[in-house]
Amino acid sequence: MPRRVTPTMLITALLLAALAGCSTDVPVRRAPAAPEPAASATPTPQVPAGHAPENPYPVGVRDLKLNRDGRALPVRIWYPALGEDGPVRPGLLGAHGRFPVVMFSHGLGGRPDDYATLLTRWARAGFVVAAPTFPHTSTGADNNVLDVLNQPADVSYALDQVLALDATADDPLQGRLDADRVAAAGHSAGGVTTIGLFTANRDERLDAGVVFAGTALGVGTAFAGAAAPQLFVHGELDEVVEYAAGKAAYDKVPWPKAMLSLPKGDHGRTMLKDKAALRVVSDTSIEFLRWSLYGDAAAKKRIPTGAKRGGIATFDNHL
Repeated sequence: MPRRVTPTMLITALLLAALAGCSTDVPVRRAPAAPEPAASATPTPQVPAGHAPENPYPVGVRDLKLNRDGRALPVRIWYPALGEDGPVRPGLLGAHGRFPVVMFSHGLGGRPDDYATLLTRWARAGFVVAAPTFPHTSTGADNNVLDVLNQPADVSYALDQVLALDATADDPLQGRLDADRVAAAGHSAGGVTTIGLFTANRDERLDAGVVFAGTALGVGTAFAGAAAPQLFVHGELDEVVEYAAGKAAYDKVPWPKAMLSLPKGDHGRTMLKDKAALRVVSDTSIEFLRWSLYGDAAAKKRIPTGAKRGGIATFDNHL
């Protein structure tokens, strides 16, 4: 049965509403509860040192039809592929090698394809990006914002199924997935989902997180488990999730962290549509993922350079 949500307070902050509440079910892979974190030393990422690919890949795309206890969870996957560079297309074999996996969560009233430009750039850089379509918060659904609290478990379930492809005979991704290098990312309600994967619904497989225009309402800031570097991205003119709410969640992260702030940025249109802003966001997030998932020290040094390009953003760096 789907997890049932018991809200304790509903307020208008996350798109049309925001939730501060709890779930009555036991979340998957829950880590022991942690106290509100204090400032601490920043350890290194939990992945071995390595080098990210230097040259871009062609990108393939495929879909999985998943269902978690009656919750339909179709998943779109963008992945590094073999062949000549060109438009993203289905049916391509995965590129040779083993690639980190990034689970991406869309916002309320959204869908994975809304973020295709950004997610395709991640795939070209050497990441397998898997994005579920959530049953109650996607385009055309009932937009039940309370269901956001069920989404961390959806992501963990989808991650189970995606990683299983590595051992599935004749699958385009057979032997291409690195289960020891995994991150979660998401925008808006998907940002709440992502924070939840590091707090109340801690999935210990996750080595890093990227939160776009997110807030900790409903999932809390009791970050738990092994250190997992976090990158927050937020527009200072966000009309849906106030910048201060995102910054408050960021401030509670006890691990290596950085926040990319867009002084002229709104809730997401600037990030996804403005070419200059998109370049800064994509360059910064790619270098962050290269460092946190590939263990690429040179990429870590490049993160501030991309973040400050063109004077579009400011960058708080505690990585």
